[in-house]
Amino acid sequence: MQKNKFFFIEDFLPYILTQAAETVSANFQVFYKGKYGILRTEWRVLFHLGNFGQMTARDIGINAKTHKTKISRAVFRLEKKKYLKRTTSEEDRRIEFLSLTEKGVGVYNDLKKEAEGFEKRITKNFTESEVLALRKCLKKLEANFD
Repeated sequence: MQKNKFFFIEDFLPYILTQAAETVSANFQVFYKGKYGILRTEWRVLFHLGNFGQMTARDIGINAKTHKTKISRAVFRLEKKKYLKRTTSEEDRRIEFLSLTEKGVGVYNDLKKEAEGFEKRITKNFTESEVLALRKCLKKLEANFD
């Protein structure tokens, strides 16, 4: 009779990736939730608009790989806080373009500065080439599912 091999979840790559992502994300969330009262999806929407300028909620959802319902809720909350505004398309009244308000740009700039410092803190034990290799490996891993 053959013995079953043990499956060590702590060595299972998807588990390791999830644990790392959750740990890092939760630690960064302390800052943006504590200072601005925003949630993870709101942070993603804010950063997409800050980085790319005017976008539709649909485009943000595709780029952020986040369900449209979560994006819609985040947009609603960010608009309520006056961090973003909606502009209806003149060509197609069903389409709304989102952009940051002046207040939203200020929040984005503050969070961007904090994000840059946070990244330095979480990679402090890595060499520059290790950080580059990690980025490359994670992007290759993600590309397996595109």
